Amino acid sequence: MERSFAKEIESLELGAGETFHGEGILAVTKALLESGVSYVGGYQGAPVSHLLDVMVQARPLMERLGVHVEPCTNEASAAALLGASIMYPVRGAVTWKSIVGTNVAADALSNLASPGVTGGALIVVGEDYGEGASVIQERTHGFAMKSALWLMDPRPDLACIAHCTRKAFELSEASNTPVMMELRIRACHLVGSFTAQDNRAPRVSMREILEKPAPHLYDHLAHPPATFAQEKRKYSERMPAARRFIREQGLNELHEGRESDIGIIVQGGVHNALIRALMELGLADAAGVSEIPILTLNVVYPLVPEEIAAFAEGKRALLVVEEGQPEYIEHEIGSILRRAGIDVALSGKDVLPMAGEYRAEVLVEGVAGFLARHKPALGNRVPARAYADEIAMLKEEARRHLQAPLPPRPPTFCTGCPERPVFAALKLATREIGEVHYSADIGCHAFATFAPFHFGNSILGYGMSLASNAAVASFQAKPPLAVMGDGGFWHNGLLSGVTSRLKNGGDGVLLIMKNGYTSATGTQELISSPDRREKARAGAASATAEDHTIEDALKGVGVQWLRTVHTYRVDEMRKTLIEAFRAPFKGLKVIVAEGECQLERQRRVRPLRARALAAGERVVRTRYGVDEDTCTGDHSCIRLSGCPTLTVKTASDPLKTDPVAHVTNGCLGCGLCGENAHAATLCPSFWQADIVTNPSPFERLRAAMRRFFTLGAVA
Repeated sequence: MERSFAKEIESLELGAGETFHGEGILAVTKALLESGVSYVGGYQGAPVSHLLDVMVQARPLMERLGVHVEPCTNEASAAALLGASIMYPVRGAVTWKSIVGTNVAADALSNLASPGVTGGALIVVGEDYGEGASVIQERTHGFAMKSALWLMDPRPDLACIAHCTRKAFELSEASNTPVMMELRIRACHLVGSFTAQDNRAPRVSMREILEKPAPHLYDHLAHPPATFAQEKRKYSERMPAARRFIREQGLNELHEGRESDIGIIVQGGVHNALIRALMELGLADAAGVSEIPILTLNVVYPLVPEEIAAFAEGKRALLVVEEGQPEYIEHEIGSILRRAGIDVALSGKDVLPMAGEYRAEVLVEGVAGFLARHKPALGNRVPARAYADEIAMLKEEARRHLQAPLPPRPPTFCTGCPERPVFAALKLATREIGEVHYSADIGCHAFATFAPFHFGNSILGYGMSLASNAAVASFQAKPPLAVMGDGGFWHNGLLSGVTSRLKNGGDGVLLIMKNGYTSATGTQELISSPDRREKARAGAASATAEDHTIEDALKGVGVQWLRTVHTYRVDEMRKTLIEAFRAPFKGLKVIVAEGECQLERQRRVRPLRARALAAGERVVRTRYGVDEDTCTGDHSCIRLSGCPTLTVKTASDPLKTDPVAHVTNGCLGCGLCGENAHAATLCPSFWQADIVTNPSPFERLRAAMRRFFTLGAVA
């Protein structure tokens, strides 16, 4: 079954005065319940997936409190869910992944921001920016400014994160404006503690039903001419109200320091990295106490001019630490200081990189550059060069041990992933049909852009692969190929890609990876997910979807050329791909590649196997290996697979100078290596072995006879 959040769910039950211990994103989840939230929705995506996953699995608690939980089909439907707070005094929260999710939700968000809200509305955004990101490098800040949505960026500390979550609802209600709260990857997965409060049942909820709907108020609709007055209120009423609340509640944090003539203003999410850099420069201690005064902005939009001016008063120079580009905060601070007539040297992107994640080593160099200009005596105490030299020394030591440069670690498919065989089949198919234009998509299948497959000409958004090659189809002799997962299909692909292509009559091939879940974000269920519970109870060996929801949807909108092929049938998939590209039919041709996500399969099968072993039942495991006497060492099997368990080793035969193929103990027995050998007509060096635990008496007798005759033959 899917991952269990039993321990996390227990922590959601904690009451006032008890200590919550866990990850940052779970601190948000607990704080939502403490805030009396009426409804929670969203679309999964790292690093905020656990928020919704935990609430879905904590259904008994949610029902007891009366909280409605809704996993949405995409971010747009999640943002629209907040419409409940426009007219009703209900608190609602939604969540999604970073700027890509905000872009999908943009239409609903803009129409939500215009009239504003009556009940508190919070959007928890997983700000996936920096070296660990899996999406485009943009920030949420620009969108918040454009639509006049307030943006919080809490300091990575569980108590601060929980506090900001609770205050976000109050800020929203005090200014009648939705609030966004961005949490970086490290903040989401930061482990710590805070003192919990009691959960609050919402005043209006599934349990506390309203008898009548809200009255019709035209000025609450995002429709002209009401929108003209709404736009004025954003900045004449709602923003001043927000600034008053931020200042009165002390949401931003002032950390005093003895060096009173300089200061640092930092985004809350970057505070910890800044403290680490100051520690390396000898300007902060292990408790985070800095010698340089720091103003930590837990609310980065809007800024409060009075706070900025008060912090700058009496200082010669300020450093603004703002991660990412452009420098929105630095520009606004510069305007505030100029209007206030405060003459202070302002540094920021002049000493820090314009783009990229602000890790400690980056901040060490930037802070040192600031000090060299404005406080040389302080900067010379611990040269920044010493820190850079230490990092270079560690890298050189690693190279020396490896006897080679540090190897890159590109992401790849999981061991036994059902999508890998499809790309092996595609690689074989291109030997006959030639290279094709390949439109990639967001999801696990995007790993096919890396070695050994190297497929892909564009990635333009989740479920957008087919739409992205519509123009390409008009000027190429060969139909272009688009690949998307079942998650992308339901998120955007059906309408943006399939129906658009059918409407315009364009040619093309669409390959849909039907693995049963939105796997890349944690294997959440879809409308087309198989009923795993029934299969688990029945002890089924596989759980591929028996219903044909995706196929039915495709037929329903008018797809005429449709094939469904199991992903591990490499040769059949190869032939189907060739058929699609050579078909006389000019129009959309769809291949559904069906194969259950291996992670979900293992989560389901392993407990069943463990119970069977404990009960003394017969259990069979399949393993694969390579006969090194037969292996020629050309490694074409590896070039077609890329499986982490298929590697090389030195041959035991001294006459073989080339390393031979080898299957490690991590093999899950998916059978892809053997399928590739068959489909590509490779050497027959792969063997299959069935490992039987608790064999039957007949199997024991047969095994004994085999050993007897084998030993006799050797003798």
